[in-house]
Amino acid sequence: MKHSTTAGRSWALLARQMIYGTTMWSIVAVLPAWTQTEESSGEGRQEPSWTMTEFLPGIEWPEPPIVTPGLGNSCPPSDAIVLFNGKDLSAWENGENWKVENCVAIVGGGEIRTKQSFGDCQLHIEWSAPLPSSGDSQGRGNSGVYFMGLYEVQILDSYDSKTYPDGQAAAIYKQMPPIANAMRPPGEWNYYDIAFTAPRFKENGSLLSPAALTVFHNGVLVQNHFEITGGTTWFERAHYEQHEEKLPIMLQDHGSPVRFRNIWLREIKPIVGTQAAEPRYHNHATGQEWLETEGDVRHPPAK
Repeated sequence: MKHSTTAGRSWALLARQMIYGTTMWSIVAVLPAWTQTEESSGEGRQEPSWTMTEFLPGIEWPEPPIVTPGLGNSCPPSDAIVLFNGKDLSAWENGENWKVENCVAIVGGGEIRTKQSFGDCQLHIEWSAPLPSSGDSQGRGNSGVYFMGLYEVQILDSYDSKTYPDGQAAAIYKQMPPIANAMRPPGEWNYYDIAFTAPRFKENGSLLSPAALTVFHNGVLVQNHFEITGGTTWFERAHYEQHEEKLPIMLQDHGSPVRFRNIWLREIKPIVGTQAAEPRYHNHATGQEWLETEGDVRHPPAK
């Protein structure tokens, strides 16, 4: 009898469910009748099944820390650093020169920078273009959020307003347009959820790995892990210059009274595992185990 590839996958799924949901002795008792054969040759010879073989990478991982989500998707989770909660801009250099009223911060009086420095992070920020709207193109509700003070995600009133694509709302300015225009009308609130990966540099100052940005605009993915080509600039090609591992976030004053609220950030710390054993395979039906270097899932070494 010959089983299809789809059937093999089905048996593999069933086997996994059995391994993790049933005692091992009962599995071994029933496995031979179900999974000992995969394919028959013309002479009736049956080949051993591989569908019960599990790959074990040999990495020991620490338990991920527990983070309590906010009450709503826009609310800060338990490990967030709140940068603006509607009361004041005390977390920002020059924040005293921006007006705060009705739980909203209004651009005016120069750029502001966080007093803390950040590298890899997740940022939530809500903003609203001025109402009534005025101006056009880059003169219409313009601001920007600069990671490390260098890498800009554009803020602009791009609702029914034309400008160059790599300069509209949610663009990586002068580098990459958003893959969709998810703007709400002037006066309504937009929000960005942004994952930022800081660049890494070698000891000699050359670039090891570029910065990257993933941006959701009002819940719509508009930048998908875009690798930044360098610091934001208007007058020359973007390029990298070595800098510190962490730097402040900057909000731009471009002369438009853009409003902000509910700004919070999570520092991203990767989970690091330890290679505790060599990668290997384990067949739950036969008990055979072998190193990855000794054979693959379909071709274990001879016993």
